[in-house]
Amino acid sequence: MNTETLTPEHLRKINAYWRAANYVSVGQIYLYDNPLLKRPLQLSDVKPLVVSHWGTTPGQNFIYVHLNRAINKYDLDMFYVAGPGHGGPAIVGNVYLEGTWSEVYPDVTQDEEGLKKLFKQFSFPGGISSHVAPTTPGSIHEGGELGYSLSHAFGAAFDNPGLIVACVIGDGEAETGPLATSWQSNKFLDPITDGAVLPILHLNGYKISNPTVLARIESEELEQFLRGCGWAPRFVEGNDPDTMHECMATAMDSAIEEIRQIQAVARNKHDPSRPRWPMIVLRSPKGWTGPTVVDGLQIEGTFRAHQVPMLVDPEHPEHVPLLESWMRSYKPEELFDQSGRLIPELAELAPRGDRRMGSNPHTNGGLLLHDLKMPDFHDHAVHVASPGAVEGQDTQVLGTFLRDVSKLNQGQRNFRIFGPDETLSNLLGAVFEVTHRQWDARQFGNDEFLAPQGQVLDSMLSEHQCEGWLEGYLLTGRHGLFNSYEAFIRIIDSMFSQHAKWLKVCLDLPWRREISSLNYLLASHVWQQDHNGFTHQDPGFLDHVINKKADIVRAYLPPDANCLLSVFDHCLRSRNYVNVVVAGKHALPQWLTMDQAVIHCTEGIGIWQWASNDQGGEPDVVMGCCGDTPTLEILAAVSILREHFPELRIRVVNVVDLMKLQSSSEHPHGLNELDYDSLFTKDKHIIFGFHGYSSLIHRLTYRRTNRNLHVRGYKEEGTITTPFDMRVQNDLDRFHLAIDVIDRLPQLGSRGAYLKQTLKDKLIEHKHFISEHGQDMPEILNWKWDSRSMEQRKLGGAPSSAAASGVRHPNPAITRKAS
Repeated sequence: MNTETLTPEHLRKINAYWRAANYVSVGQIYLYDNPLLKRPLQLSDVKPLVVSHWGTTPGQNFIYVHLNRAINKYDLDMFYVAGPGHGGPAIVGNVYLEGTWSEVYPDVTQDEEGLKKLFKQFSFPGGISSHVAPTTPGSIHEGGELGYSLSHAFGAAFDNPGLIVACVIGDGEAETGPLATSWQSNKFLDPITDGAVLPILHLNGYKISNPTVLARIESEELEQFLRGCGWAPRFVEGNDPDTMHECMATAMDSAIEEIRQIQAVARNKHDPSRPRWPMIVLRSPKGWTGPTVVDGLQIEGTFRAHQVPMLVDPEHPEHVPLLESWMRSYKPEELFDQSGRLIPELAELAPRGDRRMGSNPHTNGGLLLHDLKMPDFHDHAVHVASPGAVEGQDTQVLGTFLRDVSKLNQGQRNFRIFGPDETLSNLLGAVFEVTHRQWDARQFGNDEFLAPQGQVLDSMLSEHQCEGWLEGYLLTGRHGLFNSYEAFIRIIDSMFSQHAKWLKVCLDLPWRREISSLNYLLASHVWQQDHNGFTHQDPGFLDHVINKKADIVRAYLPPDANCLLSVFDHCLRSRNYVNVVVAGKHALPQWLTMDQAVIHCTEGIGIWQWASNDQGGEPDVVMGCCGDTPTLEILAAVSILREHFPELRIRVVNVVDLMKLQSSSEHPHGLNELDYDSLFTKDKHIIFGFHGYSSLIHRLTYRRTNRNLHVRGYKEEGTITTPFDMRVQNDLDRFHLAIDVIDRLPQLGSRGAYLKQTLKDKLIEHKHFISEHGQDMPEILNWKWDSRSMEQRKLGGAPSSAAASGVRHPNPAITRKAS
């Protein structure tokens, strides 16, 4: 493209603004003092340690100034996502030049002293990082890890019909799996109700020390690839600034006008047909306008320009004049007045007010956040006449609640459910009674729940995209949740880490408003993989989450559907957290009424008095549980022990809020020492059944007084087998748990030895049974908590049935004594 989009005067000003941005970028990388070069540069003016990235920076400055021009020309609501995150000098510099930085950080003024502070703070102790971060106004994208820029951009565009998100994608970043997949996100963007994403693929040819793939393939092949992904690319290629400015302005205008045309046709004719959205491919030299040759080596246009293009330190004093020459090539005396302020004719090129990309309200999503309209979760309660009297599928019950959340918020268009093709599998299908899966590609007659508009995005089998979309959606002021198979949420471990780090930094930035929490629902979990087997068994996301700052992370393992409803109502109302909720989808006993569940979840941990019989004195043993399946097995073990040892005093403690186990000095939800000891005692043995890896419970409780903690959890044993056999293989079954108690209570003596032998026999019987019949034994499948029998034993009465536990007494003498 080479037309006369720009007048000569406009071209001159745009080029000057770009020079100013480049000058400010180089100053941030190198300078400690002398920001306007009013005297000859000296080594003492340079930072003692120079660390940053230059290669992508001039190209991003080039893009930024042209986006500013487009915003002014078309009055756009637009912001900038910087995929090449280490182009921090570019985004910080442009936010400073447009005036936003000084408004957010008043001590960094728009004058010589402010310019000096801006330069010094960059990659400097006590300052800001070298990449785009939460400290950067106008950013919703952490630049510390590559791959997620385009999915963040699409998440921001969903349900924002007036917004255009300009997303700059580095050619190194384009080689990552998440980014390579995110080109397909255009199949989920509705031109009627959503905004637009303008990808700008920045090809500068190199990564840290290697060429990039997309820069080395033929232009025809690149165009075919992008068109095959559904895009209509415009190519801007070269290195001459005047020519490149003209080409970029023409390409930018063409892209913006096509976006507006697409949206106008779709909205006026109510035509949701998937368009071929425009995008721009910018091919420019790596380290453009920087040093050409240093010490005989070519810098500009090579991988050597990626980071710091030349060392300026006591070992290389001869580079000081080269740095000064480079900086003076931008002619700062033409760009800044004597006070250090950008001259007025250039300052006027930046948009005004909230149209500036650094101050766009969408980039500080809490400014736009509205509370969800919430249904009464009590309306979805499972009726529980007595503990364990009925069974229920927890996530299926939650699905009806989420259906009502979706329905109530359709008008506000601020709530979405994300997941990789698992909404139905995780039994949340009730939401499709009121909404659809958003899908803008072709449809066939036998498709289900697909429509151009919908509140569910689960038609792409990519955890990376679902996570990135949701993060972009939350960061721009909306609400949502991510439902996933527990094992495969691990795919986005690092994405979670980046978001948690983002929230942590935001806590120290008063100008960053709180956003809705990132909510995970992990279902199809480790203990319920009857046909998927070992590959689908990994509860380790909890371990990963707990490593993050206590101010940010929360983990909940509700034991039944009513507790799950109470927990999720809380999570959807919360702010600035990452909430991880683990829940099962298979039928399991329901333990608590809704009123009991609300109290239990509010406390987060508590003694289940109806399952305990130690009210008259100290317990002989504490049975703890966390998670739906461990709760079932602990209670089944309790029933065995109380059947055979009615005099044994057992306390049952259930944990919903995992962080209650940690000390209050470590986590705001943690119990203080007095409260922990009142639940678990100071010295009694604790047999604890846990959903995940047992080491996590030991990590959380290592400071506690009571060291007699014995945890059963997942220990990397599993295959395609029955639900109960999964527990047996990991020693989390009722028989192993009861043996654990026997082994630690010597007062049970000979009776304990006989029962232990019987329980071992049961384990062998179980193995033979499932090998022959392919399902668990009837006494396992049909086991029920016998509330009447337990209550009689509390009062000293006879049990209603000697077989209530599913384990017969080992010999007649014990049977007569127990009776």
